[in-house]
This record gives sequence, C-alpha cells and structure tokens, in this order.
Amino acid sequence: MNQSIPIDAHSKGQSKKAAASGWIGSALEYYDFFIYATAAALLFPQLFFPSDNPAVGIIASLASFGVGYIARPIGAVVLGHLGDRHGRKTVLVYCMFLMGFSTMCIGLLPTYQQIGIWAPLLLVTMRLIQGFAVAGEISCASSMILEHAPSGRRGYFASFTLQGVQAGQLLAAAVFLPLAHFMPADQFASWGWRIPFLLSVVVVIMGYIIRRQVDETPAFSEQKKQDVETVLPVVEVIRQSWGDLLRVICMALAAVIAIVASVFGATYAVQPAYGIGFPAGIYLWIPLLGNMCAVILIPFVGNLSDKIGRRPPVIVGVLCAGLLSYAYLYAISIHNLWLSLILSVLMWGVAYQGFNGVFPSLFPELFRTRVRVTGMAIGQNIGTAMTAFLPAIFVTVAPPGSENIPLKIGSLTLGICVVAAIAAFTTRETYRIRLEDLGKRNAVPIAKEEYDRLRAEAMQGTARTAVPNDLASQLRS
Repeated sequence: MNQSIPIDAHSKGQSKKAAASGWIGSALEYYDFFIYATAAALLFPQLFFPSDNPAVGIIASLASFGVGYIARPIGAVVLGHLGDRHGRKTVLVYCMFLMGFSTMCIGLLPTYQQIGIWAPLLLVTMRLIQGFAVAGEISCASSMILEHAPSGRRGYFASFTLQGVQAGQLLAAAVFLPLAHFMPADQFASWGWRIPFLLSVVVVIMGYIIRRQVDETPAFSEQKKQDVETVLPVVEVIRQSWGDLLRVICMALAAVIAIVASVFGATYAVQPAYGIGFPAGIYLWIPLLGNMCAVILIPFVGNLSDKIGRRPPVIVGVLCAGLLSYAYLYAISIHNLWLSLILSVLMWGVAYQGFNGVFPSLFPELFRTRVRVTGMAIGQNIGTAMTAFLPAIFVTVAPPGSENIPLKIGSLTLGICVVAAIAAFTTRETYRIRLEDLGKRNAVPIAKEEYDRLRAEAMQGTARTAVPNDLASQLRS
C-alpha cells in the first residue's frame, strides 16, 4: 500500500541536484559529441578524407560523423542494462569517462598526410567509442531526474537534460567560433581545431565531481529491493513494451532537424564544391543562435507539457520544423546569409524545441522503473542512429551541382517529421500518471483537479509524493 508524505528537505535538494547533474553532465558530454560534427563539416574532408573528387571527401567525412551513431544502439543495450540493474548514477559516471577519453584522443590524432589510411581508421574508432558512451547519457540522466522530480513537475525537471544537451552544442559552436575568426586559416587547419577536443579533459574532471553528489533515486532503490526476476531488461522491453519502443524509435527520427540545421546545412553552405561560399567562421553563428534559443525555450516547453500534456508540443513542433526546412535550405541556395540565420533559428531554435523540451519526460514515462533506462536508451538511440547517415545520403541525393537541392532535401526532411508526428499522436498521454504506475497500460491518470493541486504544491515547494510504506518510514527518519 502506498501513502502520501511531505517531501523532506533532503528529497527537495536531491531533485535540484539531479537536475543540475543532468544539465551539466549532458552539456559537457554533448559538447564532446558535437564538436566532432562541426569539424566533420568544416575541416575533416581535407584533413582525414582527402580526395580528387571533393564530393567523395565530403561524403566520407559526413559518413564518419554517422559512424558514431552505429555504436549507439549497442551502447544503449549495454548501458541501459547497467542503468536498470546497477543504478543510474553508476552509468552516468562510466559515460563521462568514456566520452572524455575518446574525444581527447581525436585531438591528438595525426592527419592523413602524416600517417595515411591509419588516420581515418583511428578517427572512426574514436567516433565509435564516442557513440557507445553517449548512448546512455540522456536516458540515464532523464530517468534519474524524472524519478527525483516532485509530482506534477516531471516535464519541467526532465527538460533540463535537453537544455544541457543544447548548451553543450552551444559551447561546441562557441569554442570553434573565436578560433575560426581570429586564428590564421593555415594555423586553424593545422592545429587550432585540436584545441576544442583537448579541452575535454574538463569533462572527465568536472563530470566526476558533479555526479558523485547525487543519490540514487528512491524509485530505483525500492525496485532493486523487490526485483527477483532474472529476465534481461532488453528482453523484457521487447516482449512487453514493443509498441512503445517502436513509437519512441519513430519519434526520435525528429533528430533529422538537427542534422539538417547543423551538419548538412553547414556542408551545403560552406564547402566550396556547392558554390555557396559562406565563410566557415560566419556560418558557425547558425548553430550558436539556434542553440541560444533552445536553451531559453526548453524549460518553458517542459513546463507547458506539465500543463497540457506531452503530445501536443511534440506534434506541433516537429511538423512546423519540417516545413521550415524548405525555407532554410532555400535561403542558403540564394546566398542570403541573414535570411538563413533567421530561418535556422525559427526551425531549429524554436519549432524543434517542441520535441526537444518534452521527450526527456515522455520517453522514460512510457516504461516501468525496472526497464526505464533500457527502453528509452534503445528506442531513442535506434531512432537517432537511423538519422545519422542522412547527411551522407543527402549529399548523395543532392550532390554539388545538382538542381532543386532545397526541394529534394526539404521533402525528405518533412516526410521524416510526419512519421515522428504520427508516432506521437498514437502514444498514450503520460503526464498525469503516477510515477509508480508509469509503464502500465491500464494505469488510471490522476484526476485533473487533484493533479493541478499536486502541481501547485510542487511549485510552492510543499509537494507530496506517493511512496511505499517502508520507504516512507525511511524518508521520515
């Protein structure tokens, strides 16, 4: 039997610490992951994948960006299992160390001119380790924050995971921007690009200090005491929650918007083969401005999802972003830098945040505590892995010199967004389901009046939470 007790000061503090840990850890880890995306679009075609045909070098470089996503489903299974069996906190520390190590190694790699074919092979190997490590980050961080959050505010608190991710991308762009602007071009191409990768030593040090401060969640601790089943989490998810897993995969395809904005868009605008001619340093302002808007909007969207539900922001956000992709690519095609900046902000920085601000709460809410990390990790990472090679596919479909590039790539982008919107529409609403009932198909939502009261109490710092009797006695003590 469950009972309601006031959340004590320690529990309130842990809610805030979990959110802060998720934010900072995700920011640092995704800084590592996305500085690769910037380098792959701007520099790696010449440094690691030289070719007599510029299009071949571009495709190979962008394919190496996608390789990191190949390892993500594998990392999702392994790290999801560890997160559901040994704790969210443990996995978050593992992810941090793996990501920091692989990123620092990329910063030390010789180029193709120095060691030949070994250069791209080693680069791809480090990218695989990056992909494996990042696979457990969002799912573990989101689950930990969600399980620490007070009733009625799960969407708001969990959104800080993605705000951290966007802040990491913002930091990645911000580090490259001054280097590209103020360093001589030959020095930037020779050794300046290595600086952002070597700064990843900060990830290892800061991440460990921050994440050791957070306790394991009460929900996981209670589940661990009751857990007597031996079925692997991945097997249980596939057997019992395959429909929700498929929906998460399809919704995660919305990541195509980030790909179009930051990877293919950069390649289309900057690489000489396309003939657009945007300066690399100036074009770095596009991800910078987009992520600035994202950092501001995500908590508001998460809070909105606590009021109106998870599905509406996702559906509206991905469809609007898909439509705006046409205009964004068209602005690049007509060499209008300022218009492309504005449309990038609207597409990526505003519309796409309807998805970004909600999925950190929606995805883990679809699964039970004992398989929550595994379910979200596998679904999200398979979906994003399916979008990983889109930049290379886009270049193949619309190579340099081809016609109607905005129409071709915009249509592909919108089609993928429609799939994500349909998946969100068919997903059950979860925002008024009690934490202990999440993942149960027959779970009865809290009455709207009761939910609004709980949410108001949570916002005032007087929230109450439903916990098992034995755990309630521990919280009182």
